[in-house]
Amino acid sequence: MKNRTIIIAEAGVNHNGDINMAKKLIDVAVDAGVDYVKFQTFKTEKLVSVNAKKAEYQQKNMAEDSSDSQFDMLKKLELSVNDHHELINYCKQKNIRFLSTAFDLESIDLLNTLGIELYKIPSGEITNLPYLQKIGSLKKEVIVSTGMCVMSEIKDAVAVLVEAGTIKENISVLHCTTNYPTPMVDVNLNAMLSIQKQLNISVGYSDHTLGIEVPIAAVAMGAKIIEKHFTLDKTLPGPDHKASLEPAELIAMVKAIRNIENALGNFDKEPTPTEMQNMLVVRKSIHLNKDCKKGKILQADDLIMKRPGDGISPMELKNVIGKKVKSDFPNEYKLQKSDIE
Repeated sequence: MKNRTIIIAEAGVNHNGDINMAKKLIDVAVDAGVDYVKFQTFKTEKLVSVNAKKAEYQQKNMAEDSSDSQFDMLKKLELSVNDHHELINYCKQKNIRFLSTAFDLESIDLLNTLGIELYKIPSGEITNLPYLQKIGSLKKEVIVSTGMCVMSEIKDAVAVLVEAGTIKENISVLHCTTNYPTPMVDVNLNAMLSIQKQLNISVGYSDHTLGIEVPIAAVAMGAKIIEKHFTLDKTLPGPDHKASLEPAELIAMVKAIRNIENALGNFDKEPTPTEMQNMLVVRKSIHLNKDCKKGKILQADDLIMKRPGDGISPMELKNVIGKKVKSDFPNEYKLQKSDIE
């Protein structure tokens, strides 16, 4: 499809460190018909210090876990190298594209050795110069999330990627709000359009709101990529489950986005084939409002506009008034141009 949106189903760490749960998430993504299923690749020791505390939303979403250590939380959610191989192979079997976000330099190298051709930069790394330079040097396709950013930071990040070797045409930028879940008042979808205009770049939207309305609206506004977290069950323990879609919601979102793509059409205003069939039925023609004898000079009160529309258009009324009829015609007769002189 000309307007087809790339839909990324963000499994993230909603596998809870369980490879079998990760495969079930892939199955859900396949059933929903998304383009990519995305995980997260990191070495906890390279990502976070042992003293770092959980984010406020993580503490809130994991109220059942008394530990406030971000290190301990993430360590349980790591995917091993073998896990990556297994999930990539499983995606191939299921005919869905595998994607993962790297959160440290070693993880970028790992994904590169695994043959990943599309790299997703998370919002938290957009000010990480060495990270951006390494991604840029791979000269692959890149998607950049922009949560917590001002416009100048986005421009700087894109400039670093380009300087490192990635062509700008291979970079897409996602508007994003880093809060799980994001309140509607904080979404600011119009910022996506500002990014597109100021950077002259392909844009999309990474959504953390509850529900599916906002990503659908983003597609209607021109988003070329949609990213959305999903889970097997919102009640599962973990930092992101509560702000994720359940399987039925993911299916509904994909269906709605595909409907919107079809609805967008093109920029030409013209009747559709189905409208052409209805045009003659619902438009009107000039009819006689009374019996008229041959030679009658038509006046406005001799005429009435009625369906169907396969006679003389009411827009030509001035060309009918004052003309003579060539024959006797009854009331409600639908005039044709050949009937007047």
